[in-house]
Amino acid sequence: MNSSRFTNGVMGVLAWIVALLIFFPILWLLLTAFKTEQQAFTVVPNFFFSPTLESFKTALAQGSGYWHYAWNSVLTAVASTVIGLALAVPAAYAMAFYPNKRTDFLLVWMVSTKFIPAVGVLIPIYLVYSAVGLLDNALGLTLLFTAMNLPIIVWMVYSYFRDIPKDIVEAADIDGASIMQTLFKVVLPLALPGLASTGLLALILAWNESFWSITMTDHSAATLAVYIASFKSAEGLFWAKMSAASVLAIAPIIVLGWFTQRQMVRGLTFGAVK
Repeated sequence: MNSSRFTNGVMGVLAWIVALLIFFPILWLLLTAFKTEQQAFTVVPNFFFSPTLESFKTALAQGSGYWHYAWNSVLTAVASTVIGLALAVPAAYAMAFYPNKRTDFLLVWMVSTKFIPAVGVLIPIYLVYSAVGLLDNALGLTLLFTAMNLPIIVWMVYSYFRDIPKDIVEAADIDGASIMQTLFKVVLPLALPGLASTGLLALILAWNESFWSITMTDHSAATLAVYIASFKSAEGLFWAKMSAASVLAIAPIIVLGWFTQRQMVRGLTFGAVK
């Protein structure tokens, strides 16, 4: 008993240490956002200072364009998530309930596309987008985010569908339900927690994407990633203002994650225990 309590205590301490290590960069970012540029640029870390909202005022100033960038982030993240789910659900449904000999290969191939570094396909995608006029375009960025997240969405939805007993689908078929009726009236309601967590994850991944946002946009379709990068100039990095901009950029998604954490955990553990 004592050994078990000691082990649990050690594991608890280790868990707190790991949690603090993960949280510390966010804490430091938050502290830096309330500093002046002089305080943020000191070599020796300064934990005690008089907080100021100067950097937030600059980041939210009329000329900063925060709301323009924020709207683009919301538009591209939400649209890519909706499109991704619309494409992934029928694909995962077909592979989960009507598999063939190529299903496993197709799933592995889809995931293997995530192994390719983004910079490896930058030039062809950039040339194609330039030719069809999708550079600095919200539609073009939405399509990129959709393609980027689609393999993950398909895999997650597929795993949730696989946890649904096939007997239920076969019973619906025997009762005369069409494929679409079975999907929308039987399968989707049962997999709703998993679909919700998948959508939240896809939304977070699209919201946090920076490489394609910075590379493929300039101003019209630029997201909050471009907004944060705008605080880097030839004079150097404005650490306090960049930190304030980062806090403003990540705050909405952190709030969303905080309010939906129960749903996300429920979805991620969907079908784990039977």
